[in-house]
Amino acid sequence: MEPDYIAKAAQIASVLEVSGHPKPGNVHRTQDFDDMVFEDFLISGVVIGDIMRQTAERALKYVEPENFHKIGLGKQIKDAVIETNKWVANNTNLGIIMLLTPICAAAAMSTDLKNTRENVDVLMRATTPEDAVNLYDAISIADAGGMGERDELDVGSSKAKDELIEKGLNMYDVLEISAGWDRLAYELTNRMPVTFDVGYPTFKEVRSQNTLNHATVQTFLTILSHYPDTLIERKYGKNVAGDVSNGAKELLDAGGILAENGLEHVRAFDEMLVSKHLNPGTTADLTASSIMVSILGGSLGDNH
Repeated sequence: MEPDYIAKAAQIASVLEVSGHPKPGNVHRTQDFDDMVFEDFLISGVVIGDIMRQTAERALKYVEPENFHKIGLGKQIKDAVIETNKWVANNTNLGIIMLLTPICAAAAMSTDLKNTRENVDVLMRATTPEDAVNLYDAISIADAGGMGERDELDVGSSKAKDELIEKGLNMYDVLEISAGWDRLAYELTNRMPVTFDVGYPTFKEVRSQNTLNHATVQTFLTILSHYPDTLIERKYGKNVAGDVSNGAKELLDAGGILAENGLEHVRAFDEMLVSKHLNPGTTADLTASSIMVSILGGSLGDNH
């Protein structure tokens, strides 16, 4: 796939994800948070384009397996966070960047989505300790914790990066450590099961007969119903995260946003989550990666 197309797919996916209305518990086109607003996410989705294109170009440059480690996925993630930080004040898209960057690299050296998925795993495993250090820098720049806080390799520790080099741990290794409590880490170390097995098929099916907004929101609800959001889980515990997922499942059982009164019911769920400060942010990130894969697979469609 062409780098320009891949970069545009990443940008469009980012913009469509935040535009999903009403995407329960998250910023969307009719809902801002106190510390970040809808336009922040639109800007963030646009400004990562150059780095995503560069990632795809580097994958083409280092397309031989023995050179995969030279792609520098960690640095590309860090650079995208730095670029975002120039334009918006808060962490709007670290999770999206972490998911979309390896997809960009994998898509550039692939002929289809199956091959893309396989290459994401291969490229993640081929990362280096330097990639891990750059990932830690990216997390620090974005001021987002939670990737390694329960292990001796704490993102917030000043010695952590030295330990990564000393122990020879690459980006795959450190994410695998966090996979038990962070869905994004699990996604990136297990061949992206949510993105490819749940999110993409849902978006593709719904989009074939409905609007982009319907496809986005229904994909979000479907992911949330299957996987308790680990951002909520870390803040409020497993029971609360499970209750939120059950709420999404109840909505889907009634048809979700596609039901006759679907918009009304989804909006009520959104208002309830916001009133309790329950933000399924991990689910939003996984929705973005699902949309990107759908675009790469030709499922954007022409319905409005």
